[in-house]
Amino acid sequence: MSVSRSTRRTAGPAVTAAAVVNGEESPLSWLRRRKDRNGEPMISQAQFDAGERLRADFWFAQMTPRTTTNWSALSPARRGRRYGATRPAGADMLDNAAAAAERVRRVLAAVGPELSSVLIDVCCHLKGLEEAERAAGWPQRSGKIVLQLALTRLARHYGMEGAAPIQGTARVRHWGDDDYRPDFEVSDEG
Repeated sequence: MSVSRSTRRTAGPAVTAAAVVNGEESPLSWLRRRKDRNGEPMISQAQFDAGERLRADFWFAQMTPRTTTNWSALSPARRGRRYGATRPAGADMLDNAAAAAERVRRVLAAVGPELSSVLIDVCCHLKGLEEAERAAGWPQRSGKIVLQLALTRLARHYGMEGAAPIQGTARVRHWGDDDYRPDFEVSDEG
């Protein structure tokens, strides 16, 4: 197990919390430790970090399927606050979870539908590559390549790989130099 530190801003000074991460539960950790023929890790540090960032947002947004009933909405404490003038204590937590869910949706849209399913399966649901291949109907041993492509695209979106973050579709605006300005002839006829 490893410990990662995160800083959380509150009304007062910044609070640093230690999160314990079990490297054995993540397929990405296994791929990061595993070496290819050249002795290099199967995925880069940027790909690993991008996958773990997606996983953190996914879990924080509570996007995992529920396996039990959520009884909290029926509690008297929550019903009594419904019409109150003050904001419930958990509202900030709900706002943060909603923001995390929106980040996950944006990431998946940027990566595209072809690659997002393997990211959800491997990074978020912690399925192994073989299981993800079978679920997608891919040939054996192709999942690793598709996952590497998806993680590269994900890292690029987060700005972790050398390229700029992906923001919608890229298009060429002009072929001129940086200081190029076109000349327009404007006539006074009207």
